[in-house]
Amino acid sequence: MTEPLFHISDVPDIARFDPRPAPSPNSGLEGDAVWAIDGAHLHNYLLPRDCPRVTFYAGPDSLPEDVERLLGTTSAAFVVAIESGWLPRVLRHRLYRYELPGDTFSRFDAGAGYYISREPVVPRSVSVIDDLLGALLERDVELRVLPSLWKLRDAVVDSTLQFSIIRMRNALPRAAAGETPERKQNAS
Repeated sequence: MTEPLFHISDVPDIARFDPRPAPSPNSGLEGDAVWAIDGAHLHNYLLPRDCPRVTFYAGPDSLPEDVERLLGTTSAAFVVAIESGWLPRVLRHRLYRYELPGDTFSRFDAGAGYYISREPVVPRSVSVIDDLLGALLERDVELRVLPSLWKLRDAVVDSTLQFSIIRMRNALPRAAAGETPERKQNAS
């Protein structure tokens, strides 16, 4: 891997990244690894760690009708959606972008830009990101701020778009968002 890889953190002073268990049992990864993101997908992580989000973009196999339905109103290449309750935290949060050498990493998921290393990794550098909103908007991203992510999440998962659904366990429950199982079933 010749292009730089990154790790975004709330922690300012990580001297070495050691392999750890996968962040989600649904990741498909067995064993421990250091996770990194490529520069093209870095925008998915320019939010507070626990902030739930739905991110998506048109991939080479995305159907035109899905692109039109979910991306048709934006001129941005990528969409990152968060819940409105998280916006105050986004506006005041600080993150640290670690640049990692790519020599021990292998691609884990091209659509999401994930890479893993089974070995400890020492970062090349760290930089502070004080303006998360500005950092997102510099990257051809449309930020959508919604009362609830569930309806969008369901539409994106049912589409042919490339997507990442991150930290949805921290999202408002469907019932709090006004969506009950009966309402979702009747909407089908």
